[in-house]
Amino acid sequence: MFKKHSIAERDGSDLRAFVLAGGDGTRLQSLTHKIDGDGRPKQFSKIFGGKSLLTHTRDRLRPIFADDRVAFVVTRDHERFYSKELADVDDSRIVAQPSNRGTGVAIIAALLRLLKLAPGAIVGFFPSDHYFADDAAFGATVRSAIEVSRKHRDSIILIGAKPQWPEVEYGWIEPGASMTTGSGIPLFNVNRFWEKPPLATAHQLMKTGGLWNTFVTIGHGSAFLKLLIETVPSAVSEISKALAKGEPEVAYRDMEAIDFSKNVLSQDQRQLLVIQDEVSGWADLGNPVRVIETLIRNRIVPSWLREARRSASA
Repeated sequence: MFKKHSIAERDGSDLRAFVLAGGDGTRLQSLTHKIDGDGRPKQFSKIFGGKSLLTHTRDRLRPIFADDRVAFVVTRDHERFYSKELADVDDSRIVAQPSNRGTGVAIIAALLRLLKLAPGAIVGFFPSDHYFADDAAFGATVRSAIEVSRKHRDSIILIGAKPQWPEVEYGWIEPGASMTTGSGIPLFNVNRFWEKPPLATAHQLMKTGGLWNTFVTIGHGSAFLKLLIETVPSAVSEISKALAKGEPEVAYRDMEAIDFSKNVLSQDQRQLLVIQDEVSGWADLGNPVRVIETLIRNRIVPSWLREARRSASA
């Protein structure tokens, strides 16, 4: 028998994506000064390929999500950078935060807006400052995560990259029992989430099948809201009340920063599943050294890097 699909499943109208582009990127400012002539956050920097990391992210998502289903979470202080980048985006798809209060607050603000407009939607959250060597492989993994989300409505699906070394600056996912996706991509329960573990733990995780957390997360909006209410209930309540009154500045002014990985994912793994991504070549461009290592490893030599290497050898 043929499996029946809803119209939404066939045309993708139940899918939404939020690009997280509100970070300050302070650790990379020395590099963005060299590349762009100012201290702009890294997501707006043209590190390689003649395009900003934000534009690379938009291009990567375009084969998966319709343009009008992709929204952007930004910070108002960065308007001089994102106004040109997002000039073709309707204002209704730009969530402009009064200030940067971390990824957790950004996701709460985006989610509360989404649940008013499309309460039954499947949503993906995507950082705008990461690198993928193979966009097609990334897209295939995201599509698999979407299909898993359709079957597991109460779960949040993480995408975990196969580690290449015992990194201590990444979050790690410790997989539990394996499940089947029907697509051949490994799917697991999550035993534990480790945020920036010590070196000995990273070595052990690598030996036992641990995965790097790419931060790409997919699931029904209601599943995200449930997890956030269970882990950071006061933040959800405060932002919800402030948005209802049209006064987001009030909530953001006194709100402490919330890291989605540390303060949410690390606190409760009961709803989490993880899909293993082996071939997309993910990397977090977290600091200048990592940026340069990633570019060299992938044989990408933009003009600014070529000049820097020339100067260093002179």
